Amino acid sequence: MSAVSLLPRELIALALLLISSVANAAEPQLQTEADNAHVIVMFTPGDDIAGHIIQAIRQARKQILVQAFSFTHDGIAKALIEAHNRGIEVELIADKGQTEALRYGQVPGIARGGVPVWLDGDHQAAHNKVIVIDADTKNALVITGSYNFTRAAQGKNAENSVFISGDDALVRQYAANWQRHLAHSKPLVLH
Repeated sequence: MSAVSLLPRELIALALLLISSVANAAEPQLQTEADNAHVIVMFTPGDDIAGHIIQAIRQARKQILVQAFSFTHDGIAKALIEAHNRGIEVELIADKGQTEALRYGQVPGIARGGVPVWLDGDHQAAHNKVIVIDADTKNALVITGSYNFTRAAQGKNAENSVFISGDDALVRQYAANWQRHLAHSKPLVLH
């Protein structure tokens, strides 16, 4: 083969290499190393993630922002409504498809309890499972992981959840992401 016939392949290979190195060199959106961060990691089966979430909701003092894919856990739903009733700002963004499909879904009941609920239908799946508690306060907490807010996640599935406090930059990123999804979500209309 001549050098000329290899040139297009070499250019393609070089271009792919450059694209790959640029993509790999891109900084993550957030790197954080908070000295006072506190992290609790829990797993099911075994750990009482639902109980820990409910306790965190009960300790909220200002605000609870929730993003949920699947939501059937009545205890977590009840805790959110109770927080709303004691004057905490509680708002929920739920996956539109899951909310409409779940026979025992808690999202409509949460809305009937007075909590503002939004449906995110702009994605194949609004798959976030996040609770941001008291952002912009010294007690700020992020709860995230694979754990859906469901009884199955607690009692039948192998799931994980991470509770992160003491990292203000991380909490702000999760709160900002919640706001980005709120911008394209639609209010839940109860029938």
